[in-house]
Amino acid sequence: MVKEELSSADRAKAIGAFLVAVLVIGTALHYTLPSQHNPLRTLDVRAPIGFATYGKLTRAKYSPQACFAALDAGGLEYERIPDRETGRNCGFRNALALQKSLTPYGGAAVLRMTCAQAAAVHIWERHVARPLAEEILGASLTRIDTFGTFACRNVAGSRRRSEHATANAIDVSGFRLDDGRIIRVIDHWRKDTPEGRFLREVFQGGCRLFSVSLGPDYNAAHRDHFHFDMGPGDTCR
Repeated sequence: MVKEELSSADRAKAIGAFLVAVLVIGTALHYTLPSQHNPLRTLDVRAPIGFATYGKLTRAKYSPQACFAALDAGGLEYERIPDRETGRNCGFRNALALQKSLTPYGGAAVLRMTCAQAAAVHIWERHVARPLAEEILGASLTRIDTFGTFACRNVAGSRRRSEHATANAIDVSGFRLDDGRIIRVIDHWRKDTPEGRFLREVFQGGCRLFSVSLGPDYNAAHRDHFHFDMGPGDTCR
């Protein structure tokens, strides 16, 4: 009987010691892990892409206050747009009109996006597109060309609403460099050149951040652009 009581006490002590150790290790990791690898820290669009980045972007879809705070800390300039419906299953919530990022965007008068979408776009621009342009092409990005963001429409060839219908997507068609080069998805995607490599790596970088990334290899409708969205899907094609 005494042995059983001592055994129970020993087990309780062991469990207590284990929990204390977990708490100590967890606390140490929380304060020492870089932000991009620490899922407990808030989203920082300035931090490099890490193990926790995608999860934080996913959380940002449901935490608009924290999302807008992250954009403010990252230096983005934007105008918040009031929530509204613009048609059947169309409209936006927690959205903004982008005014200034690190790189100008062309192809649309106004880029309207949800906050989470804008955060993913900015991280992709800052930590994927701009560094790859320098690394692979030896030039700086001066503009990212797009086919726009918000549009009240269906997925091409279907009766299902596109993520564009809720300002939750962007279509990127090309890039302009400070040496005068223009790189277009439709022209360079399949080429075995630095421009082609740049496009393929830029697209793969998007797969690490967006819920859905679709390019020319997906179907003919995407032969001339990359579609990036923060919808409920999980696709990289």
